Amino acid sequence: WEGGHTEACCLNKMGDVCAAGLGNLFSRAFEELGGKVVKEEFEQGNADFAANIATAKKNGCDVFFAPVSTEAAALIIDQADAQKIGMPLLAADTWDSNVILGAAKGTDLEIVVTTFYQEGGDETFDKGVKAWIEGDSTNLANNGGNSEIAAVTAMGYDAYFLALEALKAAGSTDPAKVQEVLSGVTYEGVCGKIVFGENGDAVRDMAVVKKCNTTDGVWKFVSNQYVK
Repeated sequence: WEGGHTEACCLNKMGDVCAAGLGNLFSRAFEELGGKVVKEEFEQGNADFAANIATAKKNGCDVFFAPVSTEAAALIIDQADAQKIGMPLLAADTWDSNVILGAAKGTDLEIVVTTFYQEGGDETFDKGVKAWIEGDSTNLANNGGNSEIAAVTAMGYDAYFLALEALKAAGSTDPAKVQEVLSGVTYEGVCGKIVFGENGDAVRDMAVVKKCNTTDGVWKFVSNQYVK
């Protein structure tokens, strides 16, 4: 099938509902395209992923999907590089972080993520946020020592202004009244239009695909991927 990848390793943390959900969706889609999935799990607090990486290599996997936390991701990157994993590392927006860029810089790894914002998506937003980060040493340190904008920053920005719209719609700061109107609130943010579905989830039909430039330690835009 497209891309030539036929077998994937999907690594999740036990008890992590978000990661498990992403892992299940990926596995189902991969298998529907004709691929095979090797499923691996690890416990909270685990710092050794050598066995998981070895299992992926032993089973002939050609992609390694790990929608895990930033802390675990940095360790996976280090160990995947040490073991010469030889396959792309795929992940979701939790990997869209300066921590990941720092861990990956100088390696030979191929890291691709799906996320919700890439610098250049809104020049006014980019300029303002970068000025705020660079204008304070604490902000700069908290952002990993540079002004790269992670998607979580853009999403947090949109969430703040969405909340303001909900307060306006409710005409109150009473949490119960805000909750009543929240599902009907829409907002055009820097990450796109935000609309809520019947289960209270944000309805999105597009994700940003980015690849890590391991030489410079920055994200490179690949494409916008739309749901058919």
